[in-house]
Amino acid sequence: MLEAVRQSVLESAGYTGIPALRDEVMAAMGAVPREAFVLPEYRDQAYRNTPLPIAAGQTISQPLIVALMTEMLDPQPDDVMLEVGTGSGYQAAVLSRLVKHVYSVEIVPELAQSAREILHQQHYNNITVRAGDGYAGWPEHAPFDGIIVTAAADEIPLPLLQQLKPGGRLVIPVGEHQGDQELLIVEVDARGAISKQSVLPVRFVPLTRHR
Repeated sequence: MLEAVRQSVLESAGYTGIPALRDEVMAAMGAVPREAFVLPEYRDQAYRNTPLPIAAGQTISQPLIVALMTEMLDPQPDDVMLEVGTGSGYQAAVLSRLVKHVYSVEIVPELAQSAREILHQQHYNNITVRAGDGYAGWPEHAPFDGIIVTAAADEIPLPLLQQLKPGGRLVIPVGEHQGDQELLIVEVDARGAISKQSVLPVRFVPLTRHR
């Protein structure tokens, strides 16, 4: 799987601007057993570089996307990160090996509970998962050094921008569910100025909200 990820990153460098992944990111990818986060009937496919179904009609992202989004966050050892969309818990597990703590919000209670159980079984002690509406972030633990969103929003959620430290990064897919989506790096400076960088076209499930 790691070699496939390396090759895919190299092949996509022309439009991502990312020619290679840092050794730390590749080590984190290699250290997380992806088969622990997929449904039993798909474990023989766990190390293919492809998305796979998980419970509640959702998917686990392909390793390439997990690796790229992790790289885009520029995680540092003392960082505290927020993830919106826990899903299986796989992205949080990878990120947790690079930062101090990951707070993760999942809107589907079934998935939040399942991810908590898997992460506990795999001894990930620096990840906190709760069920809730990730569009609102997790204000009690803000501000965050970085925020990663694993579902596509129609627009960048204002609460997430407000919970990002100056100079921190928000990595998020933005676009319509059946239309064009782009994976963005969003930064807010100390004056509140917002900058956006589009990295690559993507296709994610939609970010759902409590209305």
